[in-house]
Amino acid sequence: MAIAFARGFRKASSFLRSSYPVLISSRLLPQCHEFYDSTSMLSISRPIFRNFSHGTVNLVISEGKPKFETRELDPPKKYKWLTKKRLKLKRKKEREERNAANRKDPRRLTVKGKKKKFVNAEERIKYKLEKAKIKEALLIEKLKRYEVAKVQGPEVRPHEITGEERFYLKKMGQKRSNYVPIGRRGVFGGVILNMHLHWKKHETVKVICNNSKPGQVQQYAEELAKLSGGVPVNIIGDDTIIFYRGKGYVQPQVMSPIDTLSKKRAYEKSKYEQSLESVRHSIAIAEKELELYYRHVALYDDPNNRNPLSILDDSPSESRQHHDNELYLSCLDTDANSEDEGEEL
Repeated sequence: MAIAFARGFRKASSFLRSSYPVLISSRLLPQCHEFYDSTSMLSISRPIFRNFSHGTVNLVISEGKPKFETRELDPPKKYKWLTKKRLKLKRKKEREERNAANRKDPRRLTVKGKKKKFVNAEERIKYKLEKAKIKEALLIEKLKRYEVAKVQGPEVRPHEITGEERFYLKKMGQKRSNYVPIGRRGVFGGVILNMHLHWKKHETVKVICNNSKPGQVQQYAEELAKLSGGVPVNIIGDDTIIFYRGKGYVQPQVMSPIDTLSKKRAYEKSKYEQSLESVRHSIAIAEKELELYYRHVALYDDPNNRNPLSILDDSPSESRQHHDNELYLSCLDTDANSEDEGEEL
């Protein structure tokens, strides 16, 4: 076999003897059967070759000596960003998008200023309370941008449903598994759109209010009934409402009402509302701390002016009783001394 292979290459070298090398690509080898038969270069019917992702392997016959050469090609387009300049541009774009998203973060609404050193606790609490009230005003001003003018929606007539129908709709709504969730965004256009899509095949739909506060389900039921035109049949617990689409229901052309927010703006509004709630909670805590501080000063005097030896006392009640006893004994001593002096006179 080796002798036949050498004879074949010897004939090919005598036939293709020239000063310029001949390039035969390995990718073209299985397709050129006629070329192999005419020149009798190779006696192998199925040549073995490898596929490379970024290059080619070529068979070169130069001066009668076969050689294999590799050539690298340009990388595909999906790897072009790996160049240094494109990588810098990509990182710059990502940084700009991140900064644009952070500008709308309510945590950035702070009162800028240098750190202060406070003389006492009263000054520190008042400064913290003032900053919190300024942030509360800023958040209220931001929330005004997300207010939408309410449009008069379709009238809801629950009295058209009889008792038997209401009982049947309750049972049917509880058994079926189709539901629409209300998350942190609250009621926006996507919730009404999902309700209409469920009403296309079902008469009832469950609206599940996640993380709702006590009493907030009633507000959701009234608002959804006004925007969607459905009838709230039953409220289960503190988080589930069953809605009936109504008799003679026709799916509207525009299923997301005009007077509702989009998904993105509803999410931004929920962030500001959450921040406002936490700021108001911190204001209440600061006011309570200030009240307790004033009460403490009224009972035990200002801690800055207090005698440091009083810290060694066991308890305030015992120290006060001890002080009263000392006053009483000193009064008795003065009375006794005055009586002795009177007797001597």
